[in-house]
Amino acid sequence: MLNLLNKRLFWFLALPIIVINGWALLQIFQYFGRIITIAVSATLLSFLLDYPVLFLEKHKVKRPRAVILVFLIALVIILVLGVILIPLLLEQLTGFIEKFPSWLASGNQQLESFDQWADKHKLPINLTLWTNQLAESLSSQLQDITGDIISFIVNALGRIFDILITIIITFYLMLHGDRLWDGIFNWLPNHLEIHVRKSLRQNFQNYFIGQATLACLMGVAMTIGLLFLGAPFGLLFGIGIGLMTLIPFGTALGVTLVSLLITLEDFWLGIKVLIVIVLIEQAIENFVAPRILGGFTGLNPVWILVSLLVGAQVWGILGLLIAVPIAGFVKNTVNYLRYYSEFGVAESRYENKN
Repeated sequence: MLNLLNKRLFWFLALPIIVINGWALLQIFQYFGRIITIAVSATLLSFLLDYPVLFLEKHKVKRPRAVILVFLIALVIILVLGVILIPLLLEQLTGFIEKFPSWLASGNQQLESFDQWADKHKLPINLTLWTNQLAESLSSQLQDITGDIISFIVNALGRIFDILITIIITFYLMLHGDRLWDGIFNWLPNHLEIHVRKSLRQNFQNYFIGQATLACLMGVAMTIGLLFLGAPFGLLFGIGIGLMTLIPFGTALGVTLVSLLITLEDFWLGIKVLIVIVLIEQAIENFVAPRILGGFTGLNPVWILVSLLVGAQVWGILGLLIAVPIAGFVKNTVNYLRYYSEFGVAESRYENKN
Protein backbone atom coordinates (compact mmCIF):
# COMPACT_ATOMS: atom_id res chain seq x y z
CA MET A 1 0.00 0.00 0.00
CA LEU A 2 2.80 2.40 0.95
CA ASN A 3 4.68 1.54 -2.24
CA LEU A 4 1.58 2.38 -4.31
CA LEU A 5 1.19 5.74 -2.54
CA ASN A 6 4.84 6.55 -3.16
CA LYS A 7 4.45 5.82 -6.87
CA ARG A 8 1.35 8.02 -7.11
CA LEU A 9 3.10 10.80 -5.23
CA PHE A 10 6.10 10.49 -7.56
CA TRP A 11 3.96 10.85 -10.68
CA PHE A 12 1.94 13.66 -9.08
CA LEU A 13 5.15 15.62 -8.55
CA ALA A 14 6.84 14.56 -11.77
CA LEU A 15 3.97 15.30 -14.15
CA PRO A 16 4.15 19.13 -13.88
CA ILE A 17 7.93 18.98 -14.39
CA ILE A 18 7.47 16.80 -17.48
CA VAL A 19 4.87 19.21 -18.89
CA ILE A 20 7.10 22.24 -18.26
CA ASN A 21 10.11 20.52 -19.82
CA GLY A 22 7.98 19.52 -22.80
CA TRP A 23 6.84 23.11 -23.26
CA ALA A 24 10.45 24.34 -23.02
CA LEU A 25 11.57 21.77 -25.60
CA LEU A 26 8.76 22.88 -27.91
CA GLN A 27 9.95 26.49 -27.70
CA ILE A 28 13.52 25.39 -28.46
CA PHE A 29 12.36 23.32 -31.43
CA GLN A 30 10.39 26.23 -32.84
CA TYR A 31 13.27 28.69 -32.36
CA PHE A 32 15.86 26.39 -33.94
CA GLY A 33 13.35 24.85 -36.35
CA ARG A 34 15.43 25.32 -39.49
CA ILE A 35 18.58 23.79 -38.00
CA ILE A 36 16.67 20.91 -36.41
CA THR A 37 14.85 20.22 -39.68
CA ILE A 38 18.17 19.92 -41.52
CA ALA A 39 19.61 17.64 -38.82
CA VAL A 40 16.53 15.41 -38.64
CA SER A 41 16.25 15.16 -42.44
CA ALA A 42 19.92 14.20 -42.74
CA THR A 43 19.57 11.63 -39.96
CA LEU A 44 16.54 10.02 -41.60
CA LEU A 45 18.28 9.88 -44.98
CA SER A 46 21.38 8.32 -43.43
CA PHE A 47 19.16 5.75 -41.66
CA LEU A 48 17.50 4.79 -44.94
CA LEU A 49 20.73 4.61 -46.93
CA ASP A 50 22.44 2.55 -44.24
CA TYR A 51 20.57 -0.59 -45.34
CA PRO A 52 22.22 -0.88 -48.78
CA VAL A 53 25.55 0.08 -47.19
CA LEU A 54 25.27 -2.80 -44.72
CA PHE A 55 24.30 -5.10 -47.59
CA LEU A 56 27.49 -4.19 -49.47
CA GLU A 57 29.58 -4.57 -46.32
CA LYS A 58 28.28 -8.13 -45.94
CA HIS A 59 29.62 -8.79 -49.43
CA LYS A 60 33.12 -7.67 -48.35
CA VAL A 61 32.96 -4.09 -49.65
CA LYS A 62 34.72 -1.70 -47.27
CA ARG A 63 32.41 0.84 -45.64
CA PRO A 64 33.92 4.02 -47.19
CA ARG A 65 33.58 2.57 -50.69
CA ALA A 66 30.09 1.25 -49.93
CA VAL A 67 28.99 4.64 -48.59
CA ILE A 68 30.33 6.51 -51.63
CA LEU A 69 28.74 4.02 -54.04
CA VAL A 70 25.31 4.09 -52.34
CA PHE A 71 25.42 7.86 -51.95
CA LEU A 72 26.22 8.44 -55.63
CA ILE A 73 23.55 5.97 -56.79
CA ALA A 74 20.97 7.68 -54.56
CA LEU A 75 21.90 11.11 -55.93
CA VAL A 76 21.64 9.88 -59.53
CA ILE A 77 18.23 8.29 -58.88
CA ILE A 78 16.92 11.46 -57.22
CA LEU A 79 18.22 13.67 -60.03
CA VAL A 80 16.80 11.43 -62.77
CA LEU A 81 13.40 11.18 -61.08
CA GLY A 82 13.43 14.91 -60.44
CA VAL A 83 14.21 15.77 -64.05
CA ILE A 84 11.59 13.35 -65.41
CA LEU A 85 8.77 13.46 -62.84
CA ILE A 86 8.76 16.99 -61.40
CA PRO A 87 7.99 18.78 -64.71
CA LEU A 88 5.20 16.27 -65.45
CA LEU A 89 3.74 16.60 -61.96
CA LEU A 90 3.85 20.40 -62.07
CA GLU A 91 2.18 20.35 -65.48
CA GLN A 92 -0.61 18.08 -64.22
CA LEU A 93 -0.97 20.09 -61.00
CA THR A 94 -1.39 23.29 -63.03
CA GLY A 95 -3.93 21.58 -65.30
CA PHE A 96 -5.85 20.26 -62.30
CA ILE A 97 -6.03 23.72 -60.71
CA GLU A 98 -7.34 25.16 -63.98
CA LYS A 99 -9.99 22.45 -64.46
CA PHE A 100 -11.15 22.17 -60.85
CA PRO A 101 -13.82 24.94 -61.11
CA SER A 102 -15.39 23.16 -64.11
CA TRP A 103 -15.29 19.89 -62.15
CA LEU A 104 -17.22 21.56 -59.33
CA ALA A 105 -19.80 22.85 -61.80
CA SER A 106 -20.15 19.36 -63.29
CA GLY A 107 -20.58 17.86 -59.82
CA ASN A 108 -23.28 20.39 -58.97
CA GLN A 109 -25.15 19.56 -62.18
CA GLN A 110 -25.04 15.84 -61.37
CA LEU A 111 -26.38 16.48 -57.87
CA GLU A 112 -29.11 18.79 -59.17
CA SER A 113 -30.19 16.03 -61.55
CA PHE A 114 -30.27 13.62 -58.63
CA ASP A 115 -32.39 16.09 -56.63
CA GLN A 116 -34.84 16.38 -59.52
CA TRP A 117 -35.05 12.59 -59.74
CA ALA A 118 -35.66 12.40 -55.97
CA ASP A 119 -38.42 15.04 -56.18
CA LYS A 120 -40.03 13.18 -59.07
CA HIS A 121 -40.15 10.01 -56.99
CA LYS A 122 -41.20 11.98 -53.86
CA LEU A 123 -38.10 11.06 -51.89
CA PRO A 124 -37.30 13.35 -48.89
CA ILE A 125 -33.81 14.22 -50.16
CA ASN A 126 -32.43 17.70 -50.81
CA LEU A 127 -28.71 17.88 -51.41
CA THR A 128 -28.50 21.28 -53.11
CA LEU A 129 -27.78 23.44 -50.05
CA TRP A 130 -25.42 20.88 -48.53
CA THR A 131 -23.51 20.38 -51.78
CA ASN A 132 -23.12 24.11 -52.35
CA GLN A 133 -21.59 24.49 -48.90
CA LEU A 134 -19.41 21.43 -49.47
CA ALA A 135 -18.27 22.74 -52.86
CA GLU A 136 -17.30 26.11 -51.41
CA SER A 137 -15.45 24.44 -48.53
CA LEU A 138 -13.73 21.90 -50.80
CA SER A 139 -12.70 24.60 -53.26
CA SER A 140 -11.23 26.72 -50.48
CA GLN A 141 -9.41 23.77 -48.91
CA LEU A 142 -7.96 22.57 -52.23
CA GLN A 143 -6.79 26.07 -53.09
CA ASP A 144 -5.05 26.24 -49.72
CA ILE A 145 -3.51 22.78 -50.20
CA THR A 146 -2.30 23.47 -53.74
CA GLY A 147 -0.97 26.83 -52.61
CA ASP A 148 0.90 25.14 -49.76
CA ILE A 149 2.32 22.52 -52.15
CA ILE A 150 3.51 25.13 -54.64
CA SER A 151 4.99 27.34 -51.91
CA PHE A 152 6.68 24.27 -50.39
CA ILE A 153 8.26 23.40 -53.75
CA VAL A 154 9.33 27.00 -54.34
CA ASN A 155 10.78 27.28 -50.84
CA ALA A 156 12.56 23.94 -51.25
CA LEU A 157 14.09 25.07 -54.53
CA GLY A 158 14.95 28.43 -52.98
CA ARG A 159 16.77 26.85 -50.06
CA ILE A 160 19.58 25.39 -52.10
CA PHE A 161 22.00 26.06 -49.26
CA ASP A 162 19.88 24.05 -46.81
CA ILE A 163 19.67 21.19 -49.30
CA LEU A 164 23.44 21.17 -49.80
CA ILE A 165 24.04 21.21 -46.04
CA THR A 166 21.57 18.32 -45.62
CA ILE A 167 23.40 16.31 -48.29
CA ILE A 168 26.78 16.98 -46.66
CA ILE A 169 25.54 16.02 -43.18
CA THR A 170 23.90 12.89 -44.59
CA PHE A 171 27.18 11.83 -46.19
CA TYR A 172 29.07 12.51 -42.93
CA LEU A 173 26.57 10.50 -40.88
CA MET A 174 26.85 7.59 -43.29
CA LEU A 175 30.64 7.62 -42.89
CA HIS A 176 31.13 8.56 -39.24
CA GLY A 177 27.65 8.42 -37.71
CA ASP A 178 28.64 5.65 -35.29
CA ARG A 179 31.19 7.93 -33.61
CA LEU A 180 28.60 10.68 -33.19
CA TRP A 181 25.97 8.35 -31.73
CA ASP A 182 28.55 6.71 -29.46
CA GLY A 183 29.42 10.12 -28.05
CA ILE A 184 25.75 10.86 -27.36
CA PHE A 185 24.76 7.45 -25.98
CA ASN A 186 27.81 7.20 -23.71
CA TRP A 187 26.11 9.71 -21.41
CA LEU A 188 23.40 7.15 -20.66
CA PRO A 189 23.64 4.24 -18.19
CA ASN A 190 24.81 1.07 -19.89
CA HIS A 191 21.47 -0.78 -19.70
CA LEU A 192 19.55 2.26 -20.99
CA GLU A 193 22.09 2.88 -23.76
CA ILE A 194 21.54 -0.63 -25.14
CA HIS A 195 17.77 -0.21 -25.08
CA VAL A 196 17.78 3.28 -26.64
CA ARG A 197 20.03 2.18 -29.51
CA LYS A 198 17.82 -0.81 -30.34
CA SER A 199 14.56 1.08 -29.89
CA LEU A 200 15.65 4.00 -32.08
CA ARG A 201 16.75 1.68 -34.86
CA GLN A 202 13.53 -0.31 -34.65
CA ASN A 203 11.17 2.65 -34.50
CA PHE A 204 12.91 4.83 -37.07
CA GLN A 205 14.93 2.82 -39.54
CA ASN A 206 12.56 -0.13 -39.84
CA TYR A 207 9.50 2.12 -39.87
CA PHE A 208 10.75 4.39 -42.63
CA ILE A 209 12.11 1.53 -44.70
CA GLY A 210 8.71 -0.14 -44.47
CA GLN A 211 6.72 3.03 -45.12
CA ALA A 212 8.94 4.07 -48.03
CA THR A 213 8.61 0.62 -49.60
CA LEU A 214 4.83 0.69 -49.18
CA ALA A 215 4.64 4.25 -50.54
CA CYS A 216 6.61 3.32 -53.67
CA LEU A 217 4.55 0.19 -54.23
CA MET A 218 1.27 2.02 -53.59
CA GLY A 219 2.23 4.94 -55.83
CA VAL A 220 3.25 2.73 -58.74
CA ALA A 221 0.19 0.45 -58.42
CA MET A 222 -2.23 3.37 -58.08
CA THR A 223 -0.69 5.23 -61.03
CA ILE A 224 -0.92 2.15 -63.25
CA GLY A 225 -4.52 1.54 -62.17
CA LEU A 226 -5.58 5.14 -62.78
CA LEU A 227 -3.86 5.33 -66.17
CA PHE A 228 -5.41 2.00 -67.19
CA LEU A 229 -8.88 3.37 -66.38
CA GLY A 230 -8.16 6.57 -68.30
CA ALA A 231 -8.59 8.74 -65.22
CA PRO A 232 -7.56 12.38 -65.62
CA PHE A 233 -4.29 13.40 -63.97
CA GLY A 234 -3.53 9.75 -63.22
CA LEU A 235 0.17 10.38 -62.57
CA LEU A 236 -0.54 13.25 -60.16
CA PHE A 237 -3.23 11.36 -58.24
CA GLY A 238 -1.31 8.07 -58.18
CA ILE A 239 1.89 9.60 -56.84
CA GLY A 240 -0.17 11.74 -54.46
CA ILE A 241 -1.72 8.61 -52.91
CA GLY A 242 1.75 7.06 -52.71
CA LEU A 243 3.14 10.07 -50.85
CA MET A 244 0.19 10.08 -48.45
CA THR A 245 0.99 6.43 -47.66
CA LEU A 246 4.05 7.70 -45.79
CA ILE A 247 1.61 8.95 -43.13
CA PRO A 248 -0.60 6.53 -41.15
CA PHE A 249 -4.20 6.58 -42.42
CA GLY A 250 -2.99 8.68 -45.35
CA THR A 251 -3.76 6.01 -47.95
CA ALA A 252 -7.47 5.84 -47.07
CA LEU A 253 -7.68 9.63 -47.08
CA GLY A 254 -5.94 9.85 -50.46
CA VAL A 255 -8.13 7.14 -52.01
CA THR A 256 -11.31 8.86 -50.78
CA LEU A 257 -10.22 12.30 -51.96
CA VAL A 258 -9.13 11.12 -55.43
CA SER A 259 -12.36 9.15 -55.92
CA LEU A 260 -14.49 12.16 -54.94
CA LEU A 261 -12.58 14.49 -57.24
CA ILE A 262 -12.91 12.20 -60.26
CA THR A 263 -16.60 11.63 -59.45
CA LEU A 264 -17.16 15.38 -59.78
CA GLU A 265 -16.00 15.23 -63.39
CA ASP A 266 -17.46 11.84 -64.35
CA PHE A 267 -19.67 9.96 -61.89
CA TRP A 268 -19.35 6.46 -63.36
CA LEU A 269 -15.62 6.84 -63.94
CA GLY A 270 -15.32 7.91 -60.30
CA ILE A 271 -17.15 4.75 -59.20
CA LYS A 272 -14.84 2.58 -61.33
CA VAL A 273 -11.79 4.37 -59.94
CA LEU A 274 -13.06 3.92 -56.38
CA ILE A 275 -13.58 0.17 -56.85
CA VAL A 276 -10.20 -0.42 -58.52
CA ILE A 277 -8.04 1.65 -56.18
CA VAL A 278 -9.80 0.30 -53.08
CA LEU A 279 -9.05 -3.24 -54.32
CA ILE A 280 -5.41 -2.25 -54.90
CA GLU A 281 -5.19 -0.58 -51.49
CA GLN A 282 -6.74 -3.54 -49.68
CA ALA A 283 -4.50 -6.03 -51.48
CA ILE A 284 -1.36 -4.12 -50.51
CA GLU A 285 -2.52 -3.36 -46.95
CA ASN A 286 -3.55 -6.96 -46.21
CA PHE A 287 -0.92 -9.01 -48.05
CA VAL A 288 2.16 -6.79 -48.32
CA ALA A 289 2.06 -4.34 -45.40
CA PRO A 290 2.01 -6.96 -42.59
CA ARG A 291 5.16 -8.56 -44.01
CA ILE A 292 6.96 -5.22 -44.31
CA LEU A 293 5.85 -3.39 -41.17
CA GLY A 294 4.75 -6.13 -38.82
CA GLY A 295 2.96 -3.59 -36.57
CA PHE A 296 6.12 -3.15 -34.51
CA THR A 297 5.20 0.22 -33.00
CA GLY A 298 2.47 -1.38 -30.86
CA LEU A 299 0.60 1.93 -30.61
CA ASN A 300 -3.12 2.30 -30.10
CA PRO A 301 -4.74 4.02 -33.13
CA VAL A 302 -5.91 6.85 -30.85
CA TRP A 303 -2.33 7.57 -29.79
CA ILE A 304 -1.23 7.42 -33.42
CA LEU A 305 -3.78 10.12 -34.26
CA VAL A 306 -2.70 12.22 -31.27
CA SER A 307 0.97 11.90 -32.24
CA LEU A 308 0.13 12.94 -35.82
CA LEU A 309 -1.74 16.02 -34.61
CA VAL A 310 1.12 17.01 -32.31
CA GLY A 311 3.71 16.35 -35.02
CA ALA A 312 1.82 18.45 -37.56
CA GLN A 313 1.45 21.30 -35.07
CA VAL A 314 5.14 21.31 -34.12
CA TRP A 315 6.92 20.54 -37.42
CA GLY A 316 4.35 20.45 -40.20
CA ILE A 317 5.05 17.86 -42.91
CA LEU A 318 8.25 16.63 -41.26
CA GLY A 319 6.37 16.29 -37.98
CA LEU A 320 3.76 14.09 -39.65
CA LEU A 321 6.50 11.83 -40.99
CA ILE A 322 8.36 11.33 -37.71
CA ALA A 323 5.45 11.51 -35.24
CA VAL A 324 4.68 7.78 -35.15
CA PRO A 325 8.26 6.46 -34.74
CA ILE A 326 8.89 9.05 -32.01
CA ALA A 327 5.71 7.99 -30.22
CA GLY A 328 6.71 4.33 -30.58
CA PHE A 329 10.18 5.06 -29.19
CA VAL A 330 8.76 6.99 -26.22
CA LYS A 331 6.29 4.18 -25.46
CA ASN A 332 8.98 1.49 -25.60
CA THR A 333 11.38 3.51 -23.45
CA VAL A 334 8.76 4.35 -20.80
CA ASN A 335 7.71 0.69 -20.60
CA TYR A 336 11.34 -0.39 -20.33
CA LEU A 337 12.14 2.13 -17.56
CA ARG A 338 9.03 1.10 -15.62
CA TYR A 339 9.90 -2.58 -15.96
CA TYR A 340 13.54 -1.94 -15.02
CA SER A 341 12.59 0.11 -11.96
CA GLU A 342 10.30 -2.68 -10.73
CA PHE A 343 12.42 -5.74 -11.51
CA GLY A 344 15.93 -4.38 -12.17
CA VAL A 345 16.40 -6.56 -15.24
CA ALA A 346 18.68 -6.05 -18.18
CA GLU A 347 17.63 -5.41 -21.77
CA SER A 348 17.70 -9.07 -22.77
CA ARG A 349 15.21 -10.16 -20.09
CA TYR A 350 12.93 -7.22 -20.92
CA GLU A 351 12.93 -8.27 -24.57
CA ASN A 352 12.16 -11.87 -23.64
CA LYS A 353 9.17 -10.68 -21.62
CA ASN A 354 7.88 -8.69 -24.60
